[in-house]
Amino acid sequence: MKSNNPGLSLCCFAVALWVAACLFCSCGRSCSSPNGLFSAGSADSVVNYVYPFMGTDGPGNMYPGAQVPYGLVQLSPDNEQGGWDRISGYFYPDSVINSFSMTHLGGTGAGDLYDIAFMPLGIVEESQPVFHGGPYLTGSVFSHDRESAGAGYYSVFLNDYNEKVELTATQRVGFQRYTFAHGGTALVSLDLDRAINWDKTTYTQLRVLDSVTVEGFRKSTGWAKNQQYYFYIKFSGPFIKHEVIKGVHVFSFAMPDKGSLLVKCALSPVSERNATMNMQEELPGWDFDAVRAKARDLWESELGRVHVFPAGPSGCKKDSLLRLFYTCLYHSMLAPTIYMDANGEYRGPDYKVHKAENFTNYTRFSTWDTYRAANALQILLHPNRVSDMVNSFLAFFNQYGSLPVWNFEGQETDMMIAHHSIAMIAEAYIKGVGGFDAEKALEACVATADKDNGRGLGAFNESGYVPSDKFRESLSKTIEYCYDDYCIYMMAQKTGRSDIAEKFYKRAFYYRVLYNKPNGWFEPMDSRGKWLPGFNPYVYSEHITESNGWQYFFAAQHDIAGIIKIMGGRTAFAARLDSLFTTSAAKDEKLPIFSTGMIGQYVQGNEPSHHVAYLYDYIGEPAKTWKYVHNILTDLYAPVPNGYCGNEDCGQMSSWFVLSSLGLYPVNPVSGEYALTPSLFSKVLIDLPSGHKLEIRNDLASGMGGNNKVSVDFDKCSFYFNGKKLSGYFISHELLSGGGTLVFRCD
Repeated sequence: MKSNNPGLSLCCFAVALWVAACLFCSCGRSCSSPNGLFSAGSADSVVNYVYPFMGTDGPGNMYPGAQVPYGLVQLSPDNEQGGWDRISGYFYPDSVINSFSMTHLGGTGAGDLYDIAFMPLGIVEESQPVFHGGPYLTGSVFSHDRESAGAGYYSVFLNDYNEKVELTATQRVGFQRYTFAHGGTALVSLDLDRAINWDKTTYTQLRVLDSVTVEGFRKSTGWAKNQQYYFYIKFSGPFIKHEVIKGVHVFSFAMPDKGSLLVKCALSPVSERNATMNMQEELPGWDFDAVRAKARDLWESELGRVHVFPAGPSGCKKDSLLRLFYTCLYHSMLAPTIYMDANGEYRGPDYKVHKAENFTNYTRFSTWDTYRAANALQILLHPNRVSDMVNSFLAFFNQYGSLPVWNFEGQETDMMIAHHSIAMIAEAYIKGVGGFDAEKALEACVATADKDNGRGLGAFNESGYVPSDKFRESLSKTIEYCYDDYCIYMMAQKTGRSDIAEKFYKRAFYYRVLYNKPNGWFEPMDSRGKWLPGFNPYVYSEHITESNGWQYFFAAQHDIAGIIKIMGGRTAFAARLDSLFTTSAAKDEKLPIFSTGMIGQYVQGNEPSHHVAYLYDYIGEPAKTWKYVHNILTDLYAPVPNGYCGNEDCGQMSSWFVLSSLGLYPVNPVSGEYALTPSLFSKVLIDLPSGHKLEIRNDLASGMGGNNKVSVDFDKCSFYFNGKKLSGYFISHELLSGGGTLVFRCD
């Protein structure tokens, strides 16, 4: 990073682009229709505001391609090279597309997937070379002026091949349409052997069944070992030749003048037979526009559960805010992904084929990130899906022996720390999500928490903390194992298991032993019970996960009252909290790649800070919560390619924005309550899955715009639910899920 504060510089640049976009809109361009993509359809359709390019530049690590909600297929373009910026396959500043592959992982730092890569090579003459230059055999220059994307759809014109490529998808099938400039011999490549970033091919097979059908599989290793996807491919017209050139399959087609070739590819984690079945179930026909429309309708159904109304007259600023909100809501529904065939079969972490009975199996659980807010948003809007996700965790436990840390393509990666699938299960149960066996879920949580996982959990259970001389990330692991234990305590208490509740309540506060009172910080401790000498809270060390001592000081989300107490009271706690937001890094300090979106030592670009701005609600200073939350919402997010100030992380960064813009945040998700702050919108209407309606209003929204200079006297302001004044700045999930009206107003 060239900047001393990369997060701030990146996000300020994003906001500058957003402002520029607004100025551009004022000259006549439609703010809600980038690239003219959404000219068709209802004017009030919320799907019109989805901008999939958000996060494809900067640190967001997103992909712009076609996917239905939670779909197994993510059909999206890939650039011709790998690296951190192209971890999702695509980087907005790039100018070359190498392929369109079927699977992508969005918003993380893990470079894997990119399975089954297609590339239409245009119309060629015998004298022309088949392949173009670059590190791979295929590739074409493209321009963003001839590229567009929306919910369930992507399109681009490939300059070198003089053709238009369009992508859409069903749950398990990717659908492509290639439109050529003129007739002749068209070539399409299929690369099963390409390696990008962490992904390495181990074995592939392709069988030609007839002149329009091929099937096979790709096995690979990378972040998750022994990955495998089987495929079944149909072309809309017969190929006249199939050859393998330098490991790449190339198909030749005789195309009429200005004709189109359509390609369907179904995936399965189990077998070619199941891939064939998936296509027969989901996409038997060839109507590309109908499939695209259905994908759009699926997104409209999901996104349309929430209607937000910005204050003030219509215009670019209002349209930009709508685009930002609905794009974040869209991104919150890209993961986890369905991971099973139409008949319920999937491959488990034991590499055996299993069948999901009475539930839908999911994968791609970035639990360290998503237990904080993304899970809460899913519970609020999609409790039935959350029920399936919990059952997916329990099936994983039965096949693997513990609940997952980071479940990727049905396997355990052990990425990040703790077992926050425990937290997600407990939150679901506390908030009334049904459809799973609570007793078995509790047993799985206890067994996982009591097991020595080789990552410090055994030492934690024995000594009450993770020793710094034995394990990396010891401070962070200690605090987060405590949080998971607190979640088990809450679940056990509700199920009437007092024996389990008592045991895990004690363990939930073990982390307090790491508070070095003379220094005033939580510090790493070695196996002899000694603090490490020279602890510096500014330093990013191996003892703290992707953070420093400032950020992890507030990490025990379940014990804010305990932190206040051991510090000596609210005054000391408030002073430390104030300092977090005002104490900047040294000018010459080289910050790590994950320290982005910084306000002082607060880091919006990484998850451990995400709840901290709401802690002022706990000490009776809600005006400061509103100030910082409002600043983050309006300064560190923007509906532009470089619109995230950190990795999007499978929906967490987006879910933070969605919930915070509504005025709700689950500081301690398993508590079943939300900390409150005034909504960014004047009115919000939510169709709850229960059939009830939830309305959220901010009667001061018209005076609380994006300039962050509005003074609100919170001593004269209150929250009301169904006309009754709330006593503080919190509301329970139980109340909200039953529907009603939440209002913020001042006397």
